[in-house]
Amino acid sequence: MKREIPSIQTERLLLREVVGADIQNIYAGLSNPLVTEFYGVSYDSLEATKEQMAWYENAQQVWWAICSADGETFLGAGGLNDLSLTNKKAEIGLWLLPDFWGQGIMTTVMPLICSYGFDELGLHRIEGFVDSANQNCRKAMAKLDFEHEGTMKDCEIKNGRYISVDIYAKLSNATDVRMATALV
Repeated sequence: MKREIPSIQTERLLLREVVGADIQNIYAGLSNPLVTEFYGVSYDSLEATKEQMAWYENAQQVWWAICSADGETFLGAGGLNDLSLTNKKAEIGLWLLPDFWGQGIMTTVMPLICSYGFDELGLHRIEGFVDSANQNCRKAMAKLDFEHEGTMKDCEIKNGRYISVDIYAKLSNATDVRMATALV
């Protein structure tokens, strides 16, 4: 069953549900080597991108299209995946089209996604798994008060080589499991 995804509006940005009409924009991002250098998926055709569109529909994900405040310009996508309400945790992810890098969008959007996870879904833990070579993302995670929990050395193969992955996490303020459960 598909999860309902509410829009989140700020003065500068609109986070709205990813819809079928976004496929061209999703393909533009996830076929771009600059975007996919540190990202886990990439596509070489519009047809193949349908797999990603189906992934956005899965109830284990809550992902938004990140757009300009007027909704006219698609900037990227971000959200929570591997959602476990049983364990009250999820993984955060985000990607932006290169034209919008360095504009503070990531550091604006990630707190909105975390607030939704903690306040609306009752999560206790939001994790981020970052390719150790992705210095910009590592800096952003630290800036957003995600705690670096360690590094999994040579744990994945990407483009024919082993990569290491840094683990980051942010915990909710709810320390009592009963309190966190009451929010769901």
